[in-house]
Amino acid sequence: MNAKNAATPDAQRTAPEAYAARANDIARLIDVLEMHLQVHAEGAKADPTDWGRAGDLGKVRSDLIDLVGFMANMDRATVEEFLDNAE
Repeated sequence: MNAKNAATPDAQRTAPEAYAARANDIARLIDVLEMHLQVHAEGAKADPTDWGRAGDLGKVRSDLIDLVGFMANMDRATVEEFLDNAE
């Protein structure tokens, strides 16, 4: 790994280095999220009457709407409309 990884203070690296490290962290976190969604789905399949897992995904969905809104400079309603139109 590059000596200037995500743990390196910003004052000790360039903006492109910080950007690359953070983009890499985000990609890794998305991979972990996908993995845990699969594990979570297995649990939901094992107990289909448990609404707790649907609630978990409601929280994740809500957080992702906020993240997409932030990155795309859209308000929450616009992101939700996008989701509704995709169905």
